[in-house]
Amino acid sequence: MARSLTCAAPVGDRCGEGAVWSAAEAALYWTDINRFFVHRYDEATRSVRTWLFDEPVVAVSLTRDEGRLLVALGSKLIYWWPETDRREDHGFALPGAPRVRLNDGRADPAGNFWVGSMKNNVLPDGELGEAGPGEGVLYRIAPDGGVTVWREGLGISNTLCWSPDGRTFYFGDTLANEIYAYDYDMTKGAISGERRFFAGFARGAPDGSAIDSAGFLWNCRFGGGCIARIAPDGSLAEAIDMPVTNITTCTFGGQDLKTLYITTAGVLAGPGERLAGSLFAMRVEVPGLPENRYGAAVQ
Repeated sequence: MARSLTCAAPVGDRCGEGAVWSAAEAALYWTDINRFFVHRYDEATRSVRTWLFDEPVVAVSLTRDEGRLLVALGSKLIYWWPETDRREDHGFALPGAPRVRLNDGRADPAGNFWVGSMKNNVLPDGELGEAGPGEGVLYRIAPDGGVTVWREGLGISNTLCWSPDGRTFYFGDTLANEIYAYDYDMTKGAISGERRFFAGFARGAPDGSAIDSAGFLWNCRFGGGCIARIAPDGSLAEAIDMPVTNITTCTFGGQDLKTLYITTAGVLAGPGERLAGSLFAMRVEVPGLPENRYGAAVQ
């Protein structure tokens, strides 16, 4: 199927990640892990603004408080108000940092923030180190700050998505080349019944994902030069070729949620990939879902 793909912002990210769409601002936030950046893309003006942080920035989440974001750094969570650049510690600090660091994270439908960790492969100067198996943990941080461990012994934690009906949670381990599905209990914010959902695909390894309103998972393939569109039954519906090798994460945006914004990485790129590290935009037929928000429900 032919799709309309454009380079929205040739920002040259070392490792673009953490894409989240703010419908209130009609803007996309995303990070560059290795340069310690958060970018903001304004859809109307097609302009990019960038902020610098003191350590790797790995994920961004909307919160119930409009204008305040939850930001996952390598070692901890902070609250951040982009309009004024105010920053405050959230309270969660990653055990074992800096040997390990946080990676992909996203809010669930109940307002919890789920985030995984991995062996720290970002050196103090932002250069690329080595990842390794067995040191990653999947955490759930409740709106009141309470922390629960749900999985241990992971390689690189990636892909955190919930099905449109809120009953299934998807989570991946990049080094294992596996994405898992779990039963999700929204009233308890709990997962159970782990099973293999999509594994062994030969094109790259699973990085971040987004899910559309029909329940198809759009999985970015690091090293594979494509996005795997996976049906709710775990079958491959489509492999969408991309113009660069390392596809990192995606989210749905635009007024109709039919623009898939896609981040990429310049690290480990192939020769001649001048657009590696760019933000791309692709028009799709089925809209995505609104972004979940961290925090207690507004009374």
